[in-house]
Amino acid sequence: MRCTLCPRACGVDRSSARGFCGLGEEMLIARIAPHLWEEPPISGVRGTGAVFFSGCTLRCVYCQNGEISHGNRGRLFSPAELAASLKRLEALGMQSISFITGTPFVPRILEALSIYRPALPLVWNTSGYESLETLRLLEGVIDVYLPDLKHWSSRAGALCARAPDYFDTASRAILEMCRQTGTPVYNEQGIMTRGTLIRHLILPSLTGESLKLLTWVRDYLPPGTPVSLMRQYLPCNGVTVPGLDRRVTEREYRRVRDHMLALDLPGFLQEPEAADPDFIPSFNREDSFV
Repeated sequence: MRCTLCPRACGVDRSSARGFCGLGEEMLIARIAPHLWEEPPISGVRGTGAVFFSGCTLRCVYCQNGEISHGNRGRLFSPAELAASLKRLEALGMQSISFITGTPFVPRILEALSIYRPALPLVWNTSGYESLETLRLLEGVIDVYLPDLKHWSSRAGALCARAPDYFDTASRAILEMCRQTGTPVYNEQGIMTRGTLIRHLILPSLTGESLKLLTWVRDYLPPGTPVSLMRQYLPCNGVTVPGLDRRVTEREYRRVRDHMLALDLPGFLQEPEAADPDFIPSFNREDSFV
């Protein structure tokens, strides 16, 4: 298979070589376990069953999960093994299933779901850097999209993720996600059963980009599309980019928060306590897999 699953479209035959993501064809997974720290419509009170796939097609320089997104640490899983894990997560009482950075393994994930599909909302947790062709493979399969919307300018995209086309690509992808899922739908427990929820991580020194991105959400996405404004940034992964080597200040946070409120965007505001290493999941331990 010459891979064109992500927007980088490197065309590498991953059965015998490695492209940008550095991954082969077989699924590499770093964690399959309950996760309680997502947005309320995703985790609820019992948590989401989180499947953290190794590798990433964006690989931000500041990624807090660098050991798996850059280092590709994980275990090989067959589609049948993933299907069995999904069944166990469902039996644990999870309120949704989250596939996290699964783009390099879309064909294998679809095969796993053909073996067993949990009767739970399926969430696609993504950097937002997706191709329209790959998203259309997921249409009718994924119930909820949870994309990041990270960078506005080509300069920031290039500096942070070697993706100067980030906003152009992610904005088109998010519009496609909204087309597929329509107006958000919630069940009686407040869990999103269909819809798109936008995440935006405030970055130090780049709050001007945040304001432009939130305004775009207001202007171009369907009314009622919720936004999760995150303040959990920590300088991780040995980041050395000037300005990204510190936490977000209270003044920076308030500037972006106040703009979101002024735009009257629905959604969620993350508590300051989220900027703590204790909230970073552990990977590849014995207790990392149900």
